[in-house]
Amino acid sequence: MLGDPAGGVSGATPTDEPRFWTGKRKRLYGLVAGAAAIYVAASSLGDWRESHTVLINTTTSLPNLAFVLDHEHEPARGALVFFDPPSSPLVTAHFGAHPSAFGKRVYGVGGDVVTRVDRTFFVNGRQVAVAKAFSTRGEPLALGPTGVIPRGCFFVGSGHKDGFDSRYAAIGWICMKRVFGTGTAIL
Repeated sequence: MLGDPAGGVSGATPTDEPRFWTGKRKRLYGLVAGAAAIYVAASSLGDWRESHTVLINTTTSLPNLAFVLDHEHEPARGALVFFDPPSSPLVTAHFGAHPSAFGKRVYGVGGDVVTRVDRTFFVNGRQVAVAKAFSTRGEPLALGPTGVIPRGCFFVGSGHKDGFDSRYAAIGWICMKRVFGTGTAIL
């Protein structure tokens, strides 16, 4: 016989008492917990989808094949930014009437100073780009803007020799209304 907590004697055995965590109950609670975890994950994924996009790169101006875009944060200096390029005859001639998003590195942000010596561009005194005189098709390329970058706008570029970016007037400064998001390379 087993002793009870009060010091008396009881004829009960552990198997005579009802058990709370039976096999069926464990499975039921496991299913409920699993369903709750799936719901929380799906809700979080839904929130993530509202503020992020996966973008596939189809150009050679960036070295990566795929990016995750964050739509919620303003680009900072050094970030990759994806944007809708301005409409211009040169953009249309090379990329069509409805071009895909352009992806470039942010070299300058609002308040920074862009200067130029001949065809070499500087942001806050640091060289960031050299502009070509002609496109790959032989069209003359007008030089992009200089001066203080307006608030909410960016001087963007790439290290690619044929990159089409802020060093050219057809692109110029890119302002937030054109920005889709900042990118993080995933492939």
